[in-house]
Amino acid sequence: MKEEISVKDLNSLDNYIIVDIRDEIAFKYGSIKGAVSIPQNEINDRLAELQKDKLIVVMCKSGIISYNVSEELRSRGYNAVNLKEGYYGYMLKTLSENRDKAKDMEHSIIKKFHRSIWSKFTLALNEYELLKENDRVAVCISGGKDSMLMAKLFQELKRHNKYPFEVVYLVMDPGYSAENRKIIEENARLLDIPITVFETNIFESVLHIEKSPCYICARMRRGYLYSKAKELGCNKIALGHHFDDVIETTLMGMLFGGQMQAMMPKLHSTNFEGMELIRPLYLIHEKDIKHWRDYNGLHFLQCACKFTDTCTSCNPDNKSKRQVTKQLIAELEKDNPQIKNNIYKSIQNVNLDTLIGYKQNGIKHSFLEKFDETGNNNERRKIR
Repeated sequence: MKEEISVKDLNSLDNYIIVDIRDEIAFKYGSIKGAVSIPQNEINDRLAELQKDKLIVVMCKSGIISYNVSEELRSRGYNAVNLKEGYYGYMLKTLSENRDKAKDMEHSIIKKFHRSIWSKFTLALNEYELLKENDRVAVCISGGKDSMLMAKLFQELKRHNKYPFEVVYLVMDPGYSAENRKIIEENARLLDIPITVFETNIFESVLHIEKSPCYICARMRRGYLYSKAKELGCNKIALGHHFDDVIETTLMGMLFGGQMQAMMPKLHSTNFEGMELIRPLYLIHEKDIKHWRDYNGLHFLQCACKFTDTCTSCNPDNKSKRQVTKQLIAELEKDNPQIKNNIYKSIQNVNLDTLIGYKQNGIKHSFLEKFDETGNNNERRKIR
């Protein structure tokens, strides 16, 4: 019995099932079409779902963890083999097959996804004045679906722009594995995005940090992006945060941070004079980004962190606050489909008269400051 097969062998197989043992979040982000999600920690409890007369192809991120799982299944009498290149190998194979589809992907943005993506992109640019004449924008690409779509949107905008502006498509390599970097570069080549890559050693810098390494890594990455963008003559960096990120951040602040705050569509940099951060995907829903990705048969990195290369995904046994919040919103949506729109509206309709306290320009204020004055005014209105 074979222990492993290659991605290229899948097309020649009959009567088989692919079992994706990465966690549910990684699976939903992207997998092989037709694969079944059974996370590694659920395998033993879900053996009844597997048929012993069918070939079981076990897949993880890079073919490392799945090798041990397939071996365990064989010892229990299942006809199981490991997909030795994992999902990464499948992504690379798909990239090589789709090399001539860039134009079709571009056309889909303007045609099929005009209302859900293109119109909302241009609306955010206009509504929040994210782009101005003679701007030079560093479009920051992490390798995921959001930043790659943002790059394509800026390319399309350049073809139709009404005033002059410049764009640099910037990729920072904070210490990616060769495999991760190759997927980013191949996706950029497939989408015809002329990326500028620069290297840092951020991953090594946070290697031994035990408390909040991801937060520190993110802060360092943003600083390097600002610095490199300014060096390249840019006055703005564009990040790929979308509508769902805005909603989740708002709710996370209340549930876990004890504060009401929004993810702003643009910010002035506090450490890099003259630089701004803009979020052009601010009004675009994540489900529509996923639809664009899947419609075009694209596969992007979920997480390119060097230290999760052998994991099913980041923190598989420790759900992040964002994951918990995302699941909570999904549950609330079942009873109220407008829940996301309502949360978004709430950060635009804040009534300071009904808040006990608030901060402005870093200074904390209390409702008591104007309570007596407001009360007297109310009394006057009643007398009249």
